[in-house]
Amino acid sequence: MLLAVDIGNTKIKLAVFEGAALLQRFSFGKEEAVAGVENIFLTCPQITHSILSVVGKEDDELFLLLKKQTAVIAVSHALTFPFINKYATPATLGIDRMVLAAGAVLQYPAQNRLVIDAGTCITYDFTDAADNYLGGAISPGLQLRYNAMHTFTAKLPLLYPEMPQNYIGNSTAQSMHVGATYGLLHEIEGFINTYVQDYQQLTVILTGGDAEFLAKRLKNTIFANSNFLLESLNHLFLYTINHK
Repeated sequence: MLLAVDIGNTKIKLAVFEGAALLQRFSFGKEEAVAGVENIFLTCPQITHSILSVVGKEDDELFLLLKKQTAVIAVSHALTFPFINKYATPATLGIDRMVLAAGAVLQYPAQNRLVIDAGTCITYDFTDAADNYLGGAISPGLQLRYNAMHTFTAKLPLLYPEMPQNYIGNSTAQSMHVGATYGLLHEIEGFINTYVQDYQQLTVILTGGDAEFLAKRLKNTIFANSNFLLESLNHLFLYTINHK
């Protein structure tokens, strides 16, 4: 069994895999992570391997626990990926973006793919049908847009994502909801439409914490999968052990 671990900016997400099958999924705050993982090992003693992706600050205690209990792969730029990296500054490309691109290549072969990860930030990552990673975009995530409006103005309140009833906001709060949610939806639709102009056969995968909130409101055809990064870690692990 494999334990896939995604250390993000705010949470640690984990999943137990047997081959290609996702058996269990977990999510912890960073202060709960070590105790949570210890419990996973107690309830799933068959776990022999782990793969770790870190976006935020690495938890040394958690890494030592994984190393003690399993044969661990820490994803880094030195790992062999299933695509040709044509990013102009490859050393600055986020590990999470590389994992998502790898998952797209391995799960959707011989296709143009755009992975949209709607988390703290929105990342767009594109690989073409010849498995070239060309890059993408980074923009503020949904809650970050609310936070910015509150932090950098004198009177706007701190709000949390809510889909407004109408695209015309009839109060300050509703206007903020319209701006944040419709603004992000139009951004995503706009990016997809722009890519389709040059890459007609385009597979779009939407993932991340806000994927479910956004997916039902997007007009374009997409694959919404909030577990895509964890699944991509599993696919990358299988790819890695088969290409040693």
